Amino acid sequence: MPTLILVRHGRSTANTSGVLAGRTPGVALDERGAAQAAALPARLAALPVSEVVTSPLQRCQETVRPLLEARPGLRSHTEERISECDYGDWSGRKLAELKDEPLMEVVQAHPSAAAFPGGESMRAMQTRAAEAVREWNARVEREHGADAVYLMCSHGDIIKSLVADALGLHLDLFQRISVEPCSVTVIRYTRLRPFLVRLGDTGDFASLVPREEPGDGDAPVGGGAGAP
Repeated sequence: MPTLILVRHGRSTANTSGVLAGRTPGVALDERGAAQAAALPARLAALPVSEVVTSPLQRCQETVRPLLEARPGLRSHTEERISECDYGDWSGRKLAELKDEPLMEVVQAHPSAAAFPGGESMRAMQTRAAEAVREWNARVEREHGADAVYLMCSHGDIIKSLVADALGLHLDLFQRISVEPCSVTVIRYTRLRPFLVRLGDTGDFASLVPREEPGDGDAPVGGGAGAP
């Protein structure tokens, strides 16, 4: 079965302003995010990418644009099922103010039970994304062969949930996974099991430098802004 390259969108204006964007329209890449997207074609130059599948949200569309411009014959498809989690009433709110919401503790420790007010549950988010991947695996294999490589550009929580699915991890453990903006995660699917080949690879170790103000240990909902 095919090899899937999962790319998280580049850093967005919501990432740097500490806002949980969700599906809020008009959230674009910031200057650094645009630079990350511009570097993507060179990072993937050696790979025979057969198809590009992307979330409908602007920040993902902007992330894959340089790759599509560098490879004019590469087809791009929009897939609603790999769109960001529907955070409902939380969308567009500051993460700092959401931290004290009782639901946030559930999101961190028991995400399989978390459902956002006016939005969707994290369990439903994982289910739709995993179903999309399985259908695209079959389509890509049918059209390009079992050794094909294809790319999906999506969002932090979506990618983390797909990694958990590939590893057979319960969704309650997915907050232990981290994927930075414009990072590359690779899952190679086979008939019997998937293999996680890369996880959150940016080629940049700046995020590992100790920070002056240590974090609180919580996972960044929506994926975080990455290295400063």
